[in-house]
Amino acid sequence: QVRLVESGGGLVQAGGTLRLSCAASGNIFSINVMGWYRQAPGRQRELVARITSGAITTYADSVKGRFTLARDNAKNTVYLQMNSLKPEDTAVYYCNALLTPLGVAGTLQDHWGQGTQVTVSS
Repeated sequence: QVRLVESGGGLVQAGGTLRLSCAASGNIFSINVMGWYRQAPGRQRELVARITSGAITTYADSVKGRFTLARDNAKNTVYLQMNSLKPEDTAVYYCNALLTPLGVAGTLQDHWGQGTQVTVSS
């Protein structure tokens, strides 16, 4: 059993900051990639940022220069620092992990958190 527990969402004014955290726990051997996706009403889920076990990060163009993703491998946790927030950043943010579970070498599983709401008011 693998769990992704998210925290840090909320309501903020445009130009403000929020920090999201996601901790993975359970039957985990290794985590290849962790990151955040978001889904706004009426839109498809999209990548926000992701980071590999080797600390290679990828950002959506819309958040480059404003969001920073960091990873603590020892804690299986990622942190998304969101600065200069805009109303268009309003969405439900989902944590994602691509991982290998214990006892099942050579396999990859895709896991999602329950989502956390981020609302940016203008």
